[in-house]
Amino acid sequence: MAERNKYSVLLPTYEERNNLPLIVWLLVKHLSKSGHDFEIIIIDDGSPDGTLDVAKELQRLYGKDKIVLRPREKKLGLGTAYIHGIKHATGNFVIILDADLSHHPKFLPEFIRKQAEKDYDVVTGTRYRGNGGVFGWDLKRKVISRGANYLTQVLLRPGVSDLTGSFRLYKKAVLEKLINACVSKGYVFQMEMIIRARQFNFSVAEVPITFVDRLYGESKLGGSEVVAFFKGVLYLFATT
Repeated sequence: MAERNKYSVLLPTYEERNNLPLIVWLLVKHLSKSGHDFEIIIIDDGSPDGTLDVAKELQRLYGKDKIVLRPREKKLGLGTAYIHGIKHATGNFVIILDADLSHHPKFLPEFIRKQAEKDYDVVTGTRYRGNGGVFGWDLKRKVISRGANYLTQVLLRPGVSDLTGSFRLYKKAVLEKLINACVSKGYVFQMEMIIRARQFNFSVAEVPITFVDRLYGESKLGGSEVVAFFKGVLYLFATT
C-alpha cells in the first residue's frame, strides 16, 4: 500500500490576530475535505498585537497535532521563517501561503490533485492563467505586479506565468534544497525559489488561483520593497 501523504502548512505571521482564526478554519475545512493528514505550523515573529495568544487559543480548539506553534522572538524575515518551520514539519509535503487571507485554502485540493497527476516537485498558484486573477487592487498595484512579472519573464524565462506569487506546494526535500540555494530576501525570495527549481530541473506545475487583497491590516508592499524587488531581479539575471 502506498504511503499516505501528510501536508505541513507553514504559516509565517506578523500582526495577523484578526486573520488567523479565519485562515486556520479555512485550512482545516479544505484539507480535511481532501482526506489527507495535515498539520498547520504557525511561525509568529514576535507580533505585538497578540497574534500568538490567538494561535494558542486555536491550538486548544483544534489540538496540538493539527496546530503546531513555533514562535520566534522578533521579526526575522520570510526565508528564515520557512527554514525554521521546515525543521518542525513532519509531512512529506509542505504548503506555503500568506496568513492574511489573500490566498484562499479552497484551492489546496486542486494543488494536491495537480501534484499527483505527474508527481510534480512544485505546484505554484498563478494569477495570470486560466481563470486566475486579482481582486481588491487599485490600478497602481496591478501595474506594478504585471510590470514586475513581465520583466521577470523577459529576463529570467522561468517557464511559469506567475513568478512573484507565494501560494505553493512543495515536496519537503525539494523545498529544503531550494531554500538552501536561495540568497534573496523579501519578495524576491519567492521568485528565486522558482528560478532555482528550474536550475535543478525540478518539475513545476501551475494552478490558477484568485488573489484577494488583505482584509485586515496594512499591505506590506511599499516603495522600498518595489526598489528591492527590481534590484533582486537584476541580481538573479546576472547570477543564474
